[in-house]
Amino acid sequence: MTVRVLFVCLGNICRSPMAEAVFRHMVDEAGLSHAIEVDSAGTGSWHVGERAHRGTRDVLARHGIPYEGRARQVQRDDFGRFDYILAMDDDNLHDLERMIPPGSTVKLARFLDFAPHVPVREVPDPWYDGRFDEVYELVQQGAAGLLEHIRREHGL
Repeated sequence: MTVRVLFVCLGNICRSPMAEAVFRHMVDEAGLSHAIEVDSAGTGSWHVGERAHRGTRDVLARHGIPYEGRARQVQRDDFGRFDYILAMDDDNLHDLERMIPPGSTVKLARFLDFAPHVPVREVPDPWYDGRFDEVYELVQQGAAGLLEHIRREHGL
């Protein structure tokens, strides 16, 4: 059994690729890459095919986390392919709720819902203010909580 996780933000160049890379790194370190697949996407199409934002690539590189992905947009079939689709903020969550096909069993939630000890529920978009280090800290905490949840829920 493979658990599939999709991280979603607006353009798929800042927050969701950072979450994808950090979570994949944690999964690899836990020896669970055979059991958990990770991807990211955006609700918008502006950056499809582009590399992650330089700020995201820089913060990941400083922490020794590789990332070579390219931006893509959420597709309707993602709701059937993934077990978890996690939005970085409320706006993206609402966009995803409007896209979800009837009968989908995907767990749709905000990413930071898996880090209940964090005082915020939304990962702020560093595109606007350049706070990539702050976003990294939130992503680390969300990823740790998500991995713990998946291990518990799926017996990994």
